Amino acid sequence: MIHQYKNNGYNIVMDVNSGSVHVVDDIVYDIIPMIEPFVEEGIRDTELIKAAVASCVNFPYPAEEIGEAVEEVMELEKQGQLFAKDIYENYIFDFKNRETVVKALCLHIAHDCNLSCRYCFAQEGEYHGERALMSFEVGKKALDFLVANSGSRVNLEVDFFGGEPTMNWQVVKELVRYGRSLEGPCNKKFRFTLTTNGVLLNDEMLEFVNQEMSNVVLSIDGRKEVNDKMRPFRGGQGSYDTIVPKFLKVAESRDQTNYYVRGTYTHNNTDFSKDVLHLADLGFRQISVEPVVAGPENWYAIKEEDIPVLKEEYDKLAAEMLKRGKEGRGFQFFHFMIDLEGGPCVAKRLSGCGSGTEYLAVTPWGDLYPCHQFVGQEEFLMGNVDEGITNTALRDEFKGCNVYAKEKCRKCFAKFYCSGGCAANSYHFHGNINDAYEAGCELQRKRIECAIMIKAALAETEECNDEKE
Repeated sequence: MIHQYKNNGYNIVMDVNSGSVHVVDDIVYDIIPMIEPFVEEGIRDTELIKAAVASCVNFPYPAEEIGEAVEEVMELEKQGQLFAKDIYENYIFDFKNRETVVKALCLHIAHDCNLSCRYCFAQEGEYHGERALMSFEVGKKALDFLVANSGSRVNLEVDFFGGEPTMNWQVVKELVRYGRSLEGPCNKKFRFTLTTNGVLLNDEMLEFVNQEMSNVVLSIDGRKEVNDKMRPFRGGQGSYDTIVPKFLKVAESRDQTNYYVRGTYTHNNTDFSKDVLHLADLGFRQISVEPVVAGPENWYAIKEEDIPVLKEEYDKLAAEMLKRGKEGRGFQFFHFMIDLEGGPCVAKRLSGCGSGTEYLAVTPWGDLYPCHQFVGQEEFLMGNVDEGITNTALRDEFKGCNVYAKEKCRKCFAKFYCSGGCAANSYHFHGNINDAYEAGCELQRKRIECAIMIKAALAETEECNDEKE
């Protein structure tokens, strides 16, 4: 499978099945679609292909250049870097039958919140239920469950989530200490993270966070007017002025690493690149701003007519990031971070986040769900921290969730980068975890194109610098 596109002056060709990415000149870019049918028919006679391409009346290149381009393309095909076959479909069926281990938990330490965000899928932290704080005893059982079900895996991840987890801060600290006490005897290492709106953050919390948390996610939507419209206190007043000084302090205290300011854009701010750049201008260097996921009945939901505008915003953002990088003002945008040389293993690329199998959410009273977006939906209750996974049929359903189980993914060039998208989004829009949320897919494809273009531009810059030296 080949995907070709032009972005920021680059002709980019992706060979989906091999993972190869090529930046090519105009003639190679134009000639690849002409050669592909020959390869699909098993024809690899270079001279025959040259003659066939040269005979095309509307192909505006000299015969000599055509010949060189055909030879270049066929050499890449010979090396397995173009027109590669899909060798993974059979692999995934074996992968589905594997014995799974749990490697990550999302601890809902607080089903309560001190903000009233307009787009909150958790209903102000209540998750279709009542306000509650997780006790140390429940959290302790959750960590014990994780250790007991992690097999030989050493590195384990625990995210303190909500609602707003700092509303139950003492239990957060107690659970971190308990987790650390398990590391030596159980041969495990915990990677703790915190997702917070920042309202309650203080110096004592920050000291503990910097000592114990591998990553911190700080929720803010960008410009003051955008953030305060979507992320107000329950009384209606905005949260921007309260959280920005605290978040800047967090970023600097962590040397601008191991954190993200994380925002959500909506129909209300389809010019979201301005929010990303606003956060960068404030001094943040690790930024994530992503589209809201909401049904069409919500006034803030992304609409079909927004998609072309949003794609242009990603292009603008990518170009501006390259410009700022050259000026020494660079920053990281989470959705443009892509590894073309290594990246996740094949199994992860095929199956995604591991929700319902390797990754689970735990409610304040100890119930287990496939992920935080399913919490409170009783049809997705998987078990509890006392008895473990009791709904094994549901676990097996999630185990079978992969790019080959989704018809919309099979012919999509992005499938090995997005891993089939979010199961929760698929369910909430189509009632099926093996479908796909179309608006999200459109934007994901654009993000991947921009990310690869940035890689191409950086590689070109490095090559030019090497030549100068």
